[in-house]
Amino acid sequence: MKGIELPPLTEDFTADPVELFFDLAYVFAFSQLVSLLIHEPTWAGAGKAALLFALLWLPWQQLTWAANAISGNGRPVRILFLVATVVSIPMAASTSTAFAGGGPVFAIALTSIMLIGFRMQTMGTTEEIDYRSAAFNWIAPNFIAILVLVVGSFYDGAARLGFWLGTVAIVLGAMVKAADSEWLVRPGHFAERHGLIIIIALGEVIVAIGIPVVAALEENGSLPLATVSALLASGAFAGLLWWAYFDRPSPGLEFAASKLDGQAAGRFIRDVYTWAHAPIVAGVILSAAALEEIALHPRDSVPLEFRVMLAAGLFLFLIGVYLAVWRAFRAQARERLVGAIVIAGMVFIGGSLEGLNLLTLVVVVMFVVLVIEHRRIQRLGLRAELPT
Repeated sequence: MKGIELPPLTEDFTADPVELFFDLAYVFAFSQLVSLLIHEPTWAGAGKAALLFALLWLPWQQLTWAANAISGNGRPVRILFLVATVVSIPMAASTSTAFAGGGPVFAIALTSIMLIGFRMQTMGTTEEIDYRSAAFNWIAPNFIAILVLVVGSFYDGAARLGFWLGTVAIVLGAMVKAADSEWLVRPGHFAERHGLIIIIALGEVIVAIGIPVVAALEENGSLPLATVSALLASGAFAGLLWWAYFDRPSPGLEFAASKLDGQAAGRFIRDVYTWAHAPIVAGVILSAAALEEIALHPRDSVPLEFRVMLAAGLFLFLIGVYLAVWRAFRAQARERLVGAIVIAGMVFIGGSLEGLNLLTLVVVVMFVVLVIEHRRIQRLGLRAELPT
């Protein structure tokens, strides 16, 4: 592990291909969460999915922070990422059974990835870049957290739930405490990694809406017009989510991060990326479960539980972007809040609408919201350029 080459302290870099390879396991994990939501569309099922997502978010964030501190193209780092990728496959596979017999496999695999991340994080210390004390102060409570996670996996029912909620609470406390330390932050890397995990989640939307295609072809040998229309509406939905994040917010957040350093930079990355991006990704996954149900039965009314998933998924996505923009610029993306409320009301009172019609209305409202927001920002930009 000696002789690891680090980029200069002020140099930013993009994600290494091995980091993208590691993300592939999260495609599998997210699909398991969607499956859990579809087969258990209850408050209990949603709670399980939320907790499992929070636990899956921990090792992904750990490796993202660790890779940010050390160049990812060194062979030792790539080897560690490849090992983490191998371990992440049983973690992803056991996601849907984590509250049953797959709990120990899920917990041990997740813990192994966290340990790899801890090792990687301590490799990036030199005389020029010395944040050893900050890293160890972060790692210490996390050791306790993953111990609680593994112990809890050997219990059943409410006991396992309590242990795993305790794990999340310990890590959140460690995140708050870690903000008192000074961290090495490369904004471009954080921006790219979080943009990629959003694309991974959007890919799960494509997978979810592709299931009706297979089902229809196997049953009829052709695609009904309603199914094709539902697929087009679902594709438009995914495209609007992409635009709502990558058009202005993503480059804007990266630019805001690039102007900070020291403790301010670390707090910004924690708030905007580690925290605010969690509901963004979770919202996409929740929406994917609703889209699969609608695409499977486009001419039927949508059951209440799946209408709740659609509204809640969109709300989480939009509120995550709203919070990130507020934290970065103290600016309110108010059209998105209004849009989320309008869509929620429309979804809840639209119980008699066919799934295809309901989804089409949601797409139209989202499009209108983004157009109104764009025009308002353009007007503000023109006013700023006018001479006083």
